[in-house]
Amino acid sequence: MNQESNHHTLNYQAYASETFEHLHRHPEISFHEYQTRKFIRQELENFGYTDIETDVGGGGVIARLKGDKPGPTIAFRADMDALQIQEETDLPYKSEIDGVMHACGHDAHTTILLTAAQYLIQLKEEIAGTLVFLFQHAEEVKPGGAKSIMASGALDDVDKIFGLHVSGEKAFDGTISYHEGFATANSDTFAIEVHGKGGHAATPHQNVDATLTAAYLIQQLQSIVSRHKNPMDPGVVTIGNFHAGNGVANVMANVASLNGTIRTYNPDLRALAKKDLFSLSEDIAAAHGASVKIDFIDGYPALYNHPTETQTVVDIFKERFGQDMVNEKPASMGGEDFAYYVQKIPGLFYFIPAGARPDGENYPHHHPKFEIDQRCLMLGLETILTIVNHYVIESEVEAYVESRYSEY
Repeated sequence: MNQESNHHTLNYQAYASETFEHLHRHPEISFHEYQTRKFIRQELENFGYTDIETDVGGGGVIARLKGDKPGPTIAFRADMDALQIQEETDLPYKSEIDGVMHACGHDAHTTILLTAAQYLIQLKEEIAGTLVFLFQHAEEVKPGGAKSIMASGALDDVDKIFGLHVSGEKAFDGTISYHEGFATANSDTFAIEVHGKGGHAATPHQNVDATLTAAYLIQQLQSIVSRHKNPMDPGVVTIGNFHAGNGVANVMANVASLNGTIRTYNPDLRALAKKDLFSLSEDIAAAHGASVKIDFIDGYPALYNHPTETQTVVDIFKERFGQDMVNEKPASMGGEDFAYYVQKIPGLFYFIPAGARPDGENYPHHHPKFEIDQRCLMLGLETILTIVNHYVIESEVEAYVESRYSEY
């Protein structure tokens, strides 16, 4: 996969395309990215990296490039795991693994960071500081890879950290978007079992109706966001699944189950919503003579883009790409475990629209027809080079680039 490295635009475009298509053909699910990690390490070694750690935090790969001059330590993160989705695209490089697909763009993220690592090792003499290339496992499945990587101490010396995410829902147009402050939400999940007393549907007075109790609970949980929280603080409670009974009309179910998610930004609201979920569930069940069993999973924290790093990068992006090409977007109620990094390290997580169909239907993350425009790979690379140039390179990266990578 490695090829002779020089600073000719087409070489990097060709490498990125080849790498992306290889990764897309060979997806691996969270916590099982064995061949992907092996591939990443081999590529890094081919580029000339010697300071490489594998199995960081249980599955991450970290390569370090220490420049010839002193300076800050700057990290860039790419996630690498795929999803348990059967691909439904007609791409010539579609997934070769049945039931597994890169439907969230992590193959693009890994490709962009590998290409940046290939490019930047050529600039070692110009680098004033250290660059950390972090390839993270298991972003898609809680508890995620970021939490264990942070706990490992591997990033304790990092001064700033940056990450990006491509999106297939909006067509690629060469723009970059961001959101200062909380950009994604606390993403907690829960499962509730309501235990009653089953029996004949014709004698409800002799039973405890788990189904009715659960129905009341579903309605009342919405009071957390409609009546318990400050209306100025965003919050969502969603029940995604509800089940009771075995399909027989004249049998009252013993057990009803439901599960869902709570999304918030404010940490105090996050704690309140969790507390109220338990108290409402227990009180409503008791009022109906039933009981509840609650399994609550604390998910990824809200991702906070630090104002100083956000404004610095936004300014240099606008200078390089144009004022109209960098735009602030609304915050999302989605979850992203990059949040664990920026809890301790100042940084920014930004976005690149990457849908492959400018005039047709583009599909969102986690859709079996998710597809991206490969031009986003070179734009992603250029954003990383722009950040690197600002923080750790004394001369201009532009001097090493013959021209813009693509006509956006």
